[in-house]
Amino acid sequence: MNAQNLVYLTKEGLEKLKAELEHLVTVKRKEVGLAISKARAFGDLSENSEYDEAKNEQAEIEIKIAKLESTLKYVVVIDDSNIKTDKVSVGCKVKVFDLSFDEECEYTIVSAIEAEPMNLKISDESPLGKALIGSKIGETVTFETPSGVDKMKILKIAKM
Repeated sequence: MNAQNLVYLTKEGLEKLKAELEHLVTVKRKEVGLAISKARAFGDLSENSEYDEAKNEQAEIEIKIAKLESTLKYVVVIDDSNIKTDKVSVGCKVKVFDLSFDEECEYTIVSAIEAEPMNLKISDESPLGKALIGSKIGETVTFETPSGVDKMKILKIAKM
């Protein structure tokens, strides 16, 4: 297994992916199958937009299923007992002082799949996430934002 293919997820994130896959396989596949059958009943498939739409939806669902199945093969569940707090890594909560806005913030570092920026769960692949990964308490990180360069000082690193 190639380390580049590994996907680090929390237990919650893994369960969400499994539930999404289960829904696509058991519910959405059946729904689109019924839509295709119904559209076929309209006759001439060469000019049947309902049939074309249903077939396109079927293709999209199958692509999603294949991607989820592939992702699940490479999942590594983040074990809280393995998370170190000496430096920032996926699975850490990081309290920072934003030097540009003169305020404290706390972010949870997660994989891109689990990222929810509005809930302060940031991806390890985002500009801020990349800057924070590997950094220690007391260090200041610099990263690019759409409005320019931002700097944050790391105040605390904790487990999720």
